Amino acid sequence: MKLKALTVLTLCLALLPTWNSSVSAQLTKLHVGYSAISADQLPAWVAKDSGIFEKNGLDVQLIFFTGGSTAILALVSNDVPITQVSGPGVVNSVLAGSDAVFVAAGVTSLNYVLVGKPGLTKPEQLKGGTVAISRFGSATDSIARFALKKIGLTPVKDVGIVQVGSGPDRLNAALTGKVSAAVINPPSSFIAEKKGLVIIADIAKMGLVFQHTGAVTTRRFIKEHPDTVRKYVKAHVEAVHRIWTDKEATVRALGKHMRGAERDILERSRDDILTEALLPKKQVPSLEGLKTVLEDIAERDARAKTAKPEQFVDFTFIRELEKSGYIDGLYRKR
Repeated sequence: MKLKALTVLTLCLALLPTWNSSVSAQLTKLHVGYSAISADQLPAWVAKDSGIFEKNGLDVQLIFFTGGSTAILALVSNDVPITQVSGPGVVNSVLAGSDAVFVAAGVTSLNYVLVGKPGLTKPEQLKGGTVAISRFGSATDSIARFALKKIGLTPVKDVGIVQVGSGPDRLNAALTGKVSAAVINPPSSFIAEKKGLVIIADIAKMGLVFQHTGAVTTRRFIKEHPDTVRKYVKAHVEAVHRIWTDKEATVRALGKHMRGAERDILERSRDDILTEALLPKKQVPSLEGLKTVLEDIAERDARAKTAKPEQFVDFTFIRELEKSGYIDGLYRKR
């Protein structure tokens, strides 16, 4: 009897590598881009680090692109089939002829600030200076222009706009005096406060509805791989639920990508994003937010004047989850 049991155990152990290989082969390999080092990117980070992608049959490799314009370029050139990117990147791309669309909302408002070096007390002191953004055509570009106009300055004419890169890079440029000011958000904005930079404008308090960083793919990829997109959107929604309900998993994911940030900064970054205005549980892309994006871009591109917000969204997969009661069910399980 003991010999028989030993034989069965030996056989099981021998088959284990083959079984693991089979399970791995069943996962759909997927390259997914993200466009910033900030809490806006948490849905993809948490889905990856918490095993949510794998649970939904996806083997995801996350790839970092500096700024939304770079991330959207990678999408339309087929370097990645899905990316996390903001409204301006998507709108500019579609106006230029791409078929990019939001399939999940991500972040639908702004928690950015315009910070300047110590000693700045009046917006006029920025005249003749420069503001750091990630890339032209990105969300930070739109935000910089919006903020400067709100405080009475004319973008480019009064204050130059320069491409610097990621949030940490923009923060460093402001700290070292390479630029007069920078557009940043958590965790970089909280670090800026600790280091004595001055908040010149708080965009969150300006009442701007804005379709920010969400899950984006192309209509072609949806047509060719609808099941993959369906799995991705489901994983994205589950990751948003995890962000809302699991503090440790969220802080851990944020800390992995924001190396060197102190625990209190990471916790504040997670807490800051937990509002329905910023990270809605339903995850339906914001048509009102896209309207804001179009109005801003229309000042520089006439094609945006006749575009409709619906052109930039495919609601299919998020509506399926919403109508089935799946999203509500996630939050009832608490």
